Amino acid sequence: MNKIAYEDIRDIAAYEKIRPEFRRRIIAVKASRRMPVGDRMTLLFENRDTVLFQIQEMMRVERIVHEAAIRHEIDTYNHLVPGELQLCVTMFIDVSEATRIKEVPASFVGLPQDCVWIDVDGERVPAVFDLEQSTDTRISAVQYLTFTFTSGQARRFMDASVHAALRVEHPNYRHVVPVDGELRD
Repeated sequence: MNKIAYEDIRDIAAYEKIRPEFRRRIIAVKASRRMPVGDRMTLLFENRDTVLFQIQEMMRVERIVHEAAIRHEIDTYNHLVPGELQLCVTMFIDVSEATRIKEVPASFVGLPQDCVWIDVDGERVPAVFDLEQSTDTRISAVQYLTFTFTSGQARRFMDASVHAALRVEHPNYRHVVPVDGELRD
């Protein structure tokens, strides 16, 4: 999948003209790429369009117009565009109660330590976390993950008859969710 280039970005005025339709399309795309994992976690499997939308929305909200700042946004989010044999994911630790905004993410400290993977017919494809999103004592409620498959794992993952599941095995949170249907496609 091609990364986002500066030339792919519309200036704010041009983006405003296409935004309603682009936003509708991306909302529909994201609906089929969203995976709830229990009651405290949601994964969004990213693609080039979802990342382009994120960059355009950041520019719009923050009124970013200077080339250097636009290039910074591109560099910040381009790691979410999957490379060959990869799935890139934004993981959200869901906190609905404002009074628990620090407590809930704190219960996930240690998550990047080999606690999340995709199981493809019994073979583990580990999540690699963006290490800037956590430390040994704190974790952000938004995490960026990359799953890199071998060619054999990717072939089996694309075969709908082969079992695939996302697994989270953290001392405070354990869930297994099948990866199938439209999400798997």
